Amino acid sequence: MNMRETPAARHTYVQILKSTMVIGGSSLVTMIFAVVRNKAVALLLGPEGVGLMGIYNSIADIAQTIAGLGVQSSGVRQIAEAVGTGDDAKIARTACVLRSVSIALGLAGTIMLAALAFPVTWFTFGDHQHVIGVALLSVGIFFRLASAGQTALIQGLREISTLARINMLAAFFATVVTIPLVYLFGADGIVPSLVAAAGATLLVSWWYSRRVLRDTPDLSGAQFREEFAGLVRLGLVFMISGLLTLGSAYVVRIIVLQQGGVAAAGLYQAAWALGSLYAGFILQAMGTDFYPRLTAIAKDHAACNRLVNEQAQVSMLLAGPGVLATLTFAPFVMWLFYSPEFYAAANLLRWICLGMLLRIIAWPMGYIVLAKGEEAVFFWTEVAATAVHLGLAWLLVSKFGVAGSAAAFFGLYLWHGVLIYMFARKLTGFRWSTANRRIGLVFLAASALIFSATLILPLWQATALGCLAVVLSGLYALKLLVALVPPERLPRPIRKWVLR
Repeated sequence: MNMRETPAARHTYVQILKSTMVIGGSSLVTMIFAVVRNKAVALLLGPEGVGLMGIYNSIADIAQTIAGLGVQSSGVRQIAEAVGTGDDAKIARTACVLRSVSIALGLAGTIMLAALAFPVTWFTFGDHQHVIGVALLSVGIFFRLASAGQTALIQGLREISTLARINMLAAFFATVVTIPLVYLFGADGIVPSLVAAAGATLLVSWWYSRRVLRDTPDLSGAQFREEFAGLVRLGLVFMISGLLTLGSAYVVRIIVLQQGGVAAAGLYQAAWALGSLYAGFILQAMGTDFYPRLTAIAKDHAACNRLVNEQAQVSMLLAGPGVLATLTFAPFVMWLFYSPEFYAAANLLRWICLGMLLRIIAWPMGYIVLAKGEEAVFFWTEVAATAVHLGLAWLLVSKFGVAGSAAAFFGLYLWHGVLIYMFARKLTGFRWSTANRRIGLVFLAASALIFSATLILPLWQATALGCLAVVLSGLYALKLLVALVPPERLPRPIRKWVLR
């Protein structure tokens, strides 16, 4: 069956493309500010400064994940469920508990990280030189978690445009405070800039959330305990998943730091940040729009599998040309976004791009596990992924240096993609559509060709071959994307081109 000839399928493709473009648009603005910050830190502090900032961010992310108990993610779902009932009193109760719990957890997280500053510093850096920085960073945990509760409220109420404005303003203020602090104080300004950025995000989220829900309801002790239990019970599942992901990323950075020093950690951080930028647009759209739609039809296996194939098709067509371009121009990208000192990270960036392409292919299947409510499967696949990632990183970094850390990420998704496909087959009978097998083969083969060319050919020859592949793949992807959309929904210039 040709899905492009089905009106319902065309409508689904339009919805996928629209949500991806809307979410990606706000992410693009956020990315631009992030690039400006990274460029400034790279020029002012070099690879060591970038690596140090990445390590501090990892510490803050893990502390936030542990202290937050997954309440932000569960809060979005609790608020959305309350909105679905149409009961304003229930919405107000849930929002009130979410805010109160987020503030309490923020205070607990600050106390926890401050109390553990010495062991955290020793475990991370092998000495106590940065203990003051870690202790100061604990203040940012309160700002982060308090802000997370407010943004969860806005997202649960489906105020997506407001959420986009919060993200963009937060990125703007983070840039405004980071560059002057790093310029004035050098490496000593990194932690104050992270704390100030978190504080700015809290102020922005408070400004918008106060206009969303003004009244504070009266809550009995029983009502508070009921709402709190629902938040934490669901949140623990999200917390464990996030902790495994962040924990593995943190340990990989520690492995790189111990093997190659702070400069090597900076190269890895730079390559990771750039490798995840482009793919982040597509992956964020999956979590925001695709996952709720898939959950709603999870009991209908045929519809579920069709939607996963449709999402994967659009994701591959959007991501493929960008991945090929990054593979081709990796050295120039590192120079543009950082500085000539980061040329050595080009090979890391290429490995990470290959892993991101596999990640984009695998993630739609992974959402089947979540949509079906298979918490045990989800938990053990996350545990297995963490073990594989860390095992590969330890093995490959010791043999090949910092490049092994990026190769480990590629190896992770090569393994994880096969595993998650097996579970998807078992849960819903999922199979790749003929179109997706063809598209996946085209982009995987082209990626392997360009990657190999960068290893064995002179730079100008590899670049020329990559440019040809980018142009051809871009036209190929555009042709297929245009065929998925009804002509009347196409922008006028593209419509005229199609009619010709």
